[in-house]
Amino acid sequence: MRTAGRKKDPQIDRAVLRATLELLEEVGYAGTSISQVAARVGVYRPAIYRRWPSKQHLVAEAVASALGDEPTPDTGDLRADLLTGVGTLVEAFTATNVSRVLPALVADLARQPDLRQDFLDSVFQPRRASTARRLRAAAERGDIRPDFDMEFVLDALAAPVYYRALFGHGSVTPELTEQSVDLVLASLRSRPSSPGD
Repeated sequence: MRTAGRKKDPQIDRAVLRATLELLEEVGYAGTSISQVAARVGVYRPAIYRRWPSKQHLVAEAVASALGDEPTPDTGDLRADLLTGVGTLVEAFTATNVSRVLPALVADLARQPDLRQDFLDSVFQPRRASTARRLRAAAERGDIRPDFDMEFVLDALAAPVYYRALFGHGSVTPELTEQSVDLVLASLRSRPSSPGD
């Protein structure tokens, strides 16, 4: 999500992302601007544009920083690991304004293929890869059956949380995390029926 050739300064990066999240909380997606972020951090606008080519790229990376890219730990307890991983979504959507930003961000992702690809590469795929590694390890240990559709399982774990955050028709809660994880694990621990059973 960055432009090439910029001089890195992690301290400024962190301050800009933090200020962006604060402004999203205070004035929402439409009300947040590069000028406001720059003023809050105490830098000039070009310093931000050297790092992020647009407000949309900046917001996408701020959301990424709130969600994290390595959510699922490896403790050897698959249920606990999945609860932690999916729980990071719940925490991000309830402790910050990310859930209210999500509809506008998703609309921008749909309109801007480069922004969408950046978001997939920096947030979506790394988070899924983290969880996929834990699922593969659990299958190798024999904790779950090995013949499952990885992409579907990854979708099924997080989809209820994203769906509620996007449409706002239900609460995003730790209980939702448990329901999602337990439903998926129940399917992974049972053998699929053979034709004719």
